[in-house]
Amino acid sequence: MAEFDPERFEDKYANYFPELQRAYKNAFEQMNERYDSELIHGIDQQILNESEPFYDEGSGRFTVELPENPTDRLTAIVVDDEKLAETLDRYVAQIETELYRVFDLEPPTEE
Repeated sequence: MAEFDPERFEDKYANYFPELQRAYKNAFEQMNERYDSELIHGIDQQILNESEPFYDEGSGRFTVELPENPTDRLTAIVVDDEKLAETLDRYVAQIETELYRVFDLEPPTEE
């Protein structure tokens, strides 16, 4: 794996595509082991398929931006809004954790 360079992350799909795939796959596997697999598959295929990871050099934080109205996109299964929102938040947090892990970076500490 190439050393992480925040400037190169701006063109992430050209420079870090395999690492991004690995982070998303690792997060999927972690979530699929812990939560309802139908819900995780639905979130993965109907919401996260259009998500966008970003890195903020100033804060040292990875974030995952979701598409507009993400919970409205899930049509594959019926789930109550609260459970969906909670699971989606955990899934996004897991992806962010995996991005730090894949790029061998320490997450910033909370102040």
